[in-house]
Amino acid sequence: MLGNFTYCNPTKLYFGKDALNGLKEELPKYGKNVLLVYGGGSIKKNGIYDKVVAALNECGKTVYEDAGVMPNPTVDKLYEGVQRARDAKADFILAVGGGSVCDYAKAVSISVNCNEDPWEKYYIRFEDVDPDCKIIPVGCVLTMVGTGSEMNGGSVITNH
Repeated sequence: MLGNFTYCNPTKLYFGKDALNGLKEELPKYGKNVLLVYGGGSIKKNGIYDKVVAALNECGKTVYEDAGVMPNPTVDKLYEGVQRARDAKADFILAVGGGSVCDYAKAVSISVNCNEDPWEKYYIRFEDVDPDCKIIPVGCVLTMVGTGSEMNGGSVITNH
């Protein structure tokens, strides 16, 4: 028999045909500088990119792009994304794509203000995020589902 437990997952999900419209409801809650993270470009072919950028512009956001996130993103790409987020002074990271893009965005968000090598701290030593470390909020526009990356705080990063 399953024992008593408490479960809290403060993730807000929009489902349905016009779920992308929920983005305009959420974006005003966050700062001006948005790091838009995506993969190989399929979102440009299927029209989602244009809709997301239109919503960002409509909400007065300044958009900085970080494209080319591949499946099982690498630690080198993580370092690149951390620098890009720092340069942009990102207030919000918006991942558009599948689970790997979401994983990457979450890893960048906890690493931007980390004073140590994030690979060593989070993936080798499995340390918690320091309480005084500002985590950049992350939103995900999923284009495909797989492992449920949008529902948890974990992220898979690969070091070859």
